[in-house]
Amino acid sequence: MDWNQLISAKRLGSKNRKNISPEMVRTEFQRDYDRLIFSSAFRRLQNKTQVFPLPGSVFVHNRLTHSLEVASIGKSLGNMLSIKLKEEKGIDNPALYELGTIVSAACLAHDLGNPPFGHSGELSISKYFREGEGSKFQSEVSKAQWFDLMHFEGNANAFRILTHQFEGKRSGGFSMTYSTLAALIKYPFPSMAFPEKKKYGFFNSDIANYEEIANELGLKVLNAEKQVFARHPLVFLVEAADDIAYQLMDLEDAMKLRILGMEETEELFLNFFDRKADIKFFSILKSVYDEITDENERIAFLRANVIGRLISQSIDVFMEKHDEILDGGFQESLIKNLPPISATAMKRVSNLSVEKIYRNPEVISIELSGYKILTSLVNEFVNAVFNPDTDYSIKVLSLMPKQYLCKDVNTYHKIQSVLDFISGMTDLYAQKLFRDINGISS
Repeated sequence: MDWNQLISAKRLGSKNRKNISPEMVRTEFQRDYDRLIFSSAFRRLQNKTQVFPLPGSVFVHNRLTHSLEVASIGKSLGNMLSIKLKEEKGIDNPALYELGTIVSAACLAHDLGNPPFGHSGELSISKYFREGEGSKFQSEVSKAQWFDLMHFEGNANAFRILTHQFEGKRSGGFSMTYSTLAALIKYPFPSMAFPEKKKYGFFNSDIANYEEIANELGLKVLNAEKQVFARHPLVFLVEAADDIAYQLMDLEDAMKLRILGMEETEELFLNFFDRKADIKFFSILKSVYDEITDENERIAFLRANVIGRLISQSIDVFMEKHDEILDGGFQESLIKNLPPISATAMKRVSNLSVEKIYRNPEVISIELSGYKILTSLVNEFVNAVFNPDTDYSIKVLSLMPKQYLCKDVNTYHKIQSVLDFISGMTDLYAQKLFRDINGISS
């Protein structure tokens, strides 16, 4: 793959638009970022669960604050990569100066497709079709379409939100640049390509859009029969930004909620530093650290230094694997290839997160309520879509915005219209709608 082709300011849905001059490239990618920031889909992330229940007395991360932090890290990664490509590879294309903007825009969008209640929302939708009442539709859709429904995927749904022409909307969805859209797709293949992985990048209905993007950018085809493409190189930066943000920020939230103690959290962050080899750096770090007495501020200071170190190390890994990445042969994450000290420290954080954070009773209670609420809502609206003429269905369907009303007779597309609506809900709205439909007083 070629950097000069991989960065394109052309937009999906704007086929008749004239080529953009190099001087306008910055403006186009900045428009992607701004378009996302001002969108209702992005605003709704403020009321979607990240890990912990939404704010009580302590304000923890939600999907919106998480996405903003990922975008901040992503911008640093992209900016650093543009410098390295010029210095070490001799690439001096003006478009590459905008890598930070492209990566940060893709980072903003990476969680847009997540339904309410985090990953439990994805599982409840999948389970409805795999084991619940939705299983009756299996004979009415193709095998590939059925895989989409059985394994509802937030990553694929984000791509759909950004590219699908909803009722009354313009072609191309958000009409984003090809490069920003490609940088978003961690799994550049459909659900049927690797059924055992259960992760994929685009629904069966959106394959044509991805192929258009891949052809424009020259993304390498790894398996034509399965429609598997090589990742756009910037995907590795978006993935690294997400990995860094959620692993480290979850620790901070856990300490504020007193799930982890101060000393335990401090040690987890300090593990990222070689206190013997980096004596000079560590002594400077400690001198500033000792000035701070507020516990939350101390942890924030350590976290910031760890993020800075991981950004630098991630770019080192990228440059080391650069040729393999552009050839489509590198399939791992940058984080999994960190130097030993950081890799070991990250593994400790990951193991502790599973043990003490993701299995915390409050987290599990949100997941359980999510199962109950989303299963009920999917069932109500799917039944209404397929039986639209009853008095009850007419009332249920009146709750769906016009952009989600499907005029297509195709079973798969009708179901998708329901999932488009429900996956876009906030946690709070889903809870309210569930109570209203089921006659439960708040």
